[in-house]
Amino acid sequence: MRLMFRPQVECAENIPGTGPVILAGNHLTFIDSLVLSIICERQVSFIGKDEYVTGKGLKGRLMAWFFTGVGMVPVDRDGANGGVAALMTGRRILEEGRMFAIYPEGTRSPDGRLYRGRTGIARLTLMTDAPVVPFAVIGTDKLQPGGTGFPRPGKVRVRFGEPMEFSRYEGMDRDRYVLRAVTDSVMAEVMRLSGQEYVDMYATKAKAA
Repeated sequence: MRLMFRPQVECAENIPGTGPVILAGNHLTFIDSLVLSIICERQVSFIGKDEYVTGKGLKGRLMAWFFTGVGMVPVDRDGANGGVAALMTGRRILEEGRMFAIYPEGTRSPDGRLYRGRTGIARLTLMTDAPVVPFAVIGTDKLQPGGTGFPRPGKVRVRFGEPMEFSRYEGMDRDRYVLRAVTDSVMAEVMRLSGQEYVDMYATKAKAA
């Protein structure tokens, strides 16, 4: 993957070397998580659909081996409690002192723009007191247009911002105004790093339009 994507990394030193860390960034294509897994010195865990690891036969076993090897944690996100399951999985990973990557937009961008973040990122940082390191992946949409199909070889850039901490909001993880303020501040940093145009609506709504 390193040979294929030739990642250029900026400010990776902003990632703390120990303790729980939340990586929060934009989401352009399926390969964003794979790129993160090869550029970070610490192992990155991220949520993925459980169907990636439940396939049958040799192909199914190879897929399960690959996705778990790059840090994917399978979760059934299609059910009524899919969002809660993903949130609780992220919390468990952080409470174990590990690094967890999340895409606050909740889904891939349909058109390359940056969409409004969902407040799960705020809940995670306030529940665990883990710092948030914003990041931007640049160029993956050129290698995998539409987010599907086998990606083309090419260069990818990843920029990391400085860690953000929100201890001043301790105990306020149920206050919707605080959750929105924290989420918006993270997304503002992601926008600065990525240079994307910001759209103040959820990406899922844009996809459904």
